[in-house]
Amino acid sequence: MGASINTADADLSVEQRRALQAGLDTVAARTREYLPDEYVVGAQIIAGTDGPQGTIAVQPPVGAAVSAGFTPDFEDLNEGIAEEDRTEVARQLAASAALQVKQAVSDGITPVAR
Repeated sequence: MGASINTADADLSVEQRRALQAGLDTVAARTREYLPDEYVVGAQIIAGTDGPQGTIAVQPPVGAAVSAGFTPDFEDLNEGIAEEDRTEVARQLAASAALQVKQAVSDGITPVAR
């Protein structure tokens, strides 16, 4: 998913929007590296209650979708999302998506012995 130009972009300069989208795309790509191809990962800029927000979402093959949001600090946004934040969010999203699958699958299994 790419970000489309909408009202969420109204408070972002072109450079800020590009920096935010590049950071989101990097997090999405890193998240994909941790997961099998059956997981769908996307990133977009949306209109949050406090202005534009970046969102990365993962839809596992079964189970609920998980997401993470970035509310940009407009003064620091030209430098993009910090490297350590990109890696940490990608790991957490991948782990959360895998947990969703585990929980969805385990709910459908009846134990035969204890």
